[in-house]
This record gives sequence, structure tokens and C-alpha cells, in this order.
Amino acid sequence: MATGKATLVPTQQRSRERFERILASAAELLVEKGSEEFRMSDVVARSGVPFGSLYQYFPDKTAIVGTLAARYDAIGRACVEGELAAVAAVSDVKPALGRIVDGYYRMFADAPVMRAIWQATQADRTLQARDAQEGAHLASLLGDTLARVAPEVDATLRGTFADIAMVLIAAAVRHALVLAPDEAERSLALFKAMLPEIPAGLPSAR
Repeated sequence: MATGKATLVPTQQRSRERFERILASAAELLVEKGSEEFRMSDVVARSGVPFGSLYQYFPDKTAIVGTLAARYDAIGRACVEGELAAVAAVSDVKPALGRIVDGYYRMFADAPVMRAIWQATQADRTLQARDAQEGAHLASLLGDTLARVAPEVDATLRGTFADIAMVLIAAAVRHALVLAPDEAERSLALFKAMLPEIPAGLPSAR
């Protein structure tokens, strides 16, 4: 069964170096060939790590891609946390979301492996599930921020706003990544202008 993560994360230096060599080789192959084309045998050939050691850490390609995804998710999460920490009032929410859009686009644009991971996610249910979990976590971070600056707004509505906002941001960034840079810039600028603001006086959802 695919787990979407490494089964063993070594702590000893030699094993750790081998583990990192596997991931670095897999990242290169993912960019070069795409998730459908590269094989575990390719990772062995590229990394020089024997099959036995490879499978000791990763039972399948999904585990390799999931481990890579988790690393980049941590970078993205730090971006979101940093921007949301600066939100002091409801009026700060929309500008913060705009900066998150820019930050995510830059990360994906600067790291081809992130785009390759996203493409791999579309074709794998296990990776889709972990991607959904990460999206839910980011939405919870936004929801917590809204609770802090707009406690008078119904909690259900805050949660719905947070869910929709993070889903739309992910979709807008992924769409921009398939466009030429100037067109992507225009697309994201328009999207940021369209981002909703949460009114402090929203009625109760009940």
C-alpha cells in the first residue's frame, strides 16, 4: 500500500547522506521525466544506491514524491504563517492573502520540482489525500487568524471563508504557472484584486 512518505528516516550520517542522495536524484528525474515515466530503477541508476537500500527507505515512487512534497509544503507553510502573523486587523487580511499568492507563485516558479510534484499529485490518490490535508491545514491557519481579528464573525463563516480563500489561491497560482511570465503576472494581479474581504458584520450562519 502506498504511504506517501518515507518508511524510515535515518539519523546516522552515512545513512542520511544516502537518503538525501536518493531524494536529490528523484527530484532531478521527476523534473526530467515526470512522475509517469521515471522508475525506481532510474533512481538506483542515478543515485548509485542499491535497490535494497532504496526500498528500505521508500516502498514506492509515491513515498519518494510524498517525502519531497512534505519538504516543500513546510516552506509554503512558513510563508503563510509569516504573512498571517502580521495580520492585526480585518483590513490586513486581503493584503496578506495577496502576498501569499505572490510568495507561492515565486516558490513554484523558482523550483521546477515543485511543479513536477504538483503534476504528480494529480494522478495519485495518496498524494491527492496528503495535498488535501495540507490545504486544510493552511485553511485552519487562516481561520485562526480570522478568529483573532474578527471574533464577532460566526465561526462557521470564518471557516468557510478560509477554506474558499486557500482553495482559490492554490488554483490561481497553479493556473498562472502554465502561462507565460507576463501573462501570469497579469492573471495574478487581477486575481489579487478580486480576492474577497471578510466583513466584520457578517450575519450568523445559524
